[in-house]
Amino acid sequence: MSKYALIQDRWRCIGCGACTIVCKVVKGIGVGPRPLEVIALGPAIVESKPLGQFIFMPCFHCEEPWCVYACPTGAMKKRPEDGIVYVQEELCVGCKSCMYACPWGAPQFDLTKGKVVKCDYCKDRVDKGLKPACVTICISHCLSFGVADRLEEIDKRRTRYAHHSTQFPY
Repeated sequence: MSKYALIQDRWRCIGCGACTIVCKVVKGIGVGPRPLEVIALGPAIVESKPLGQFIFMPCFHCEEPWCVYACPTGAMKKRPEDGIVYVQEELCVGCKSCMYACPWGAPQFDLTKGKVVKCDYCKDRVDKGLKPACVTICISHCLSFGVADRLEEIDKRRTRYAHHSTQFPY
């Protein structure tokens, strides 16, 4: 498991897509691939009111990343010091093996580059002590990034004491 985690307070997310856009800008990715996605659920009628949610889907930086094992060139890597999974662009030949191996669809093909791109938690920013770009741009402050153990405890408390009594039916 990655040392870090990126979590979302789904009750705060408004689905604006700013996280997706800043990710593409920071990584220089054109039209098409999205290293992270915001998926809309609903709307559904709950207690006579329309309710919808947005689910933030970045790479999960798996403990045993299938994408890394599937890559024939060694372009897909996992950093041993913190578990961040990333693409070493110079080694990627665009074969898409990592894409087919990932159950979450995190690696995506960038036609303009002819290579695979994916969320890497903005590892260059993290190495400088900064948060990923998606977290810093989030206008609803629904994204949190940090050491996984600490964030899991925060998420448990937030869920336990959520002021939303209505549960989404999905």
